[in-house]
Amino acid sequence: MTRLRTTAGTVLPPLAVLLLVVGVWYVVSGSVLDETEAFLLPPPHELLSDALLVPEIRSDILAATWVTTKTALFGLGVSLVLGLAAAVAMSQARWVERSLYPWAVFLQTVPILAIVPLIGFWFGYEMFARVLVCVIISLFPLIINPLQGLLGADRGLHDLFTLSGVSSFGRLLRLQIPAALPDIFVGLQVAAGLSVVGATVGDLFFGRGAIGLGLLMQRYSSRLQSAELLATVLVTCLLGLAVFWFFGALGRRMVGSWSVAWGAK
Repeated sequence: MTRLRTTAGTVLPPLAVLLLVVGVWYVVSGSVLDETEAFLLPPPHELLSDALLVPEIRSDILAATWVTTKTALFGLGVSLVLGLAAAVAMSQARWVERSLYPWAVFLQTVPILAIVPLIGFWFGYEMFARVLVCVIISLFPLIINPLQGLLGADRGLHDLFTLSGVSSFGRLLRLQIPAALPDIFVGLQVAAGLSVVGATVGDLFFGRGAIGLGLLMQRYSSRLQSAELLATVLVTCLLGLAVFWFFGALGRRMVGSWSVAWGAK
């Protein structure tokens, strides 16, 4: 019964919000918009009947989803390697932290929508350029979160390692990296969603190359195919949620037994 109550408390509130949003959606599309504007916001069931249940449309959306997923995962992988390398270097030397930290913050402030066309001019419109957009968007949390975890290892354990004569490398492997794992998974959760956004934005603004979800949105928008456009937006959102939940589940599996932040009692 306790588990059932916990599950109900977790599932029912967001489900109630979903039902409220769908209800408001029906009211707006059916009552607020007149006949000349109805195409702007088709009712939710038309996303199924006119898009997701149409074999040709569904095939296009699934193919584009695979392209966007590959791009996002490649970008996330590159961001993870670069972010962890930067965080480790910054945690081991104050001068490295002082040198790189301002540029990590600067990277977060880059107006990605403004520079995406430049990235296309410089690097083309295929996989490398799209992955680069993902990296620019998703790198910051994979630097800052691991860095906080590495620097936040217990001071008493640091003193114990010092008394035991453990080397800096041994301290990093046996103390700092394990202590940083909860923060690393938090950064992965955030960066995974951002990487999907980056893949979609790059695809949308490049407007050429392999057809991902962003380019598919652009095509449906130019043709005023509202149901197909909204269905593609919905699939993009679900992809972002899927990768967020995946790394959340992975984090709970890896560190949930001992990390309070990840559910340990």
